[in-house]
Amino acid sequence: MNPSPPTLRSATWTPAIRVGLSIAAATGLYGISFGALAVAAGLSVGQAMALSLLMFTGGSQFAFIGVIAGGGAGSAALGAAALLGVRNAVYGMQLNAMVAPTGWRKAVAAQLTIDESAATAAGQQAPDEQRRGFWTAGLGVFVLWNLFTLVGALLGDALGDPRRWGLDGAAVAAFLALLWPRLQQREPVALAVVCGVVTALAVPLLPPGLPILLAAMVGAAWGWWVRSPDAPSVHEEAAT
Repeated sequence: MNPSPPTLRSATWTPAIRVGLSIAAATGLYGISFGALAVAAGLSVGQAMALSLLMFTGGSQFAFIGVIAGGGAGSAALGAAALLGVRNAVYGMQLNAMVAPTGWRKAVAAQLTIDESAATAAGQQAPDEQRRGFWTAGLGVFVLWNLFTLVGALLGDALGDPRRWGLDGAAVAAFLALLWPRLQQREPVALAVVCGVVTALAVPLLPPGLPILLAAMVGAAWGWWVRSPDAPSVHEEAAT
């Protein structure tokens, strides 16, 4: 006899649902920083909301407004955001087989494919739990991220100069908070250090927006040359 499906009552929530909701709550709060920084960088509340609704990937969004705030061109901001968003396409290939969405759900699943939904799904063993984890984390982060983006944008617009409240450093802090949990192996740490040094050296020499693109190119070259074809996968590294 199959167990009863989960309902809105917390007593019936499976481990995947609990993990997905926890991740959604923790990640969604960062939307406040993004909304405030987006407005401080010169975007309107509507433009900040459009980025969260349509781009919907925190790393790319912070990179976009970071370039804009530094005086970079829109093309450089889009390039930086796009390079950081490529990883979601890789997740999509894996999640398409794992979650197996059909019909209109495939388009929705593509929009919800982010670090948090992919990690929640991959952390489950049973296929049903993988699907529950993906949809719970994906939808939860989407709703809360956009809600708190609006709060941050309205708050930032009311506060005025972000330097007065220290919000000019919030983007860096929030970006590092999103990045830090992923630095669990020696290779990602080394790559982060190398890209950071390259960016620091390039800032005085290149126009705003280009140093981060240069660092992304270094990261891509690292992945192409350093990782051998028989290198262990993420799951194999996690198991060791």
